[in-house]
Amino acid sequence: MTRPETAAEVFDALGTDYEHAFRTATAQRAALTDLLAALPPEAKVLDLGAGTGRPTAELLVAAGHDVTGYDVAPKMVEIARAQVPAARFEHGDMRELSFPDGTWDAITAFFSMLQLPRAEQETMIGRLAAWLKPGGLLLFATVPADVDGVDIVFMGHPVRASSFPAEALADRLRAAGLEVVREDQAEFTPDHPDAGPEPHVYLTARKPID
Repeated sequence: MTRPETAAEVFDALGTDYEHAFRTATAQRAALTDLLAALPPEAKVLDLGAGTGRPTAELLVAAGHDVTGYDVAPKMVEIARAQVPAARFEHGDMRELSFPDGTWDAITAFFSMLQLPRAEQETMIGRLAAWLKPGGLLLFATVPADVDGVDIVFMGHPVRASSFPAEALADRLRAAGLEVVREDQAEFTPDHPDAGPEPHVYLTARKPID
């Protein structure tokens, strides 16, 4: 296997092919629909790993929310700005972001931590919990697996992936002080010639109001 590609390299290369491959992920849209039903009007939402802006930012701004998306791949930021002009998109590595505690009504992170080592994922979950307002919601999705730094091929690209089993991930959300209020697991096959079936888990967690 060749050198694992960085997330920026992978998603700069995939561009809108990624959006096309995941456009029929019904479990993702169901999780977003439930999030939309729970948000206050004009919520401030942070989308980490915003990709092309679709469907997450697009659905959120259509519902009247104030969305800021970050992505590590410059090409994705360019596409998202063109496709969802009502949201703001910035280029950045989530590990380098900093916000005051209690900044966001909601944070979404769809499959955007899979190329981070487990230790960095745990650190990020703690930071996301701090950034939420009391009562705020984190919607986190990943491919659940008991792996840390395994080399795989994703849609034709060599990557190094890390994750947790679904229950272990829920435990880490609770350890960060969040209450898991929704969990959905599904199997999905991206619409791409180099993709195979993969398990998905969608977890929504709320920051206590106290």
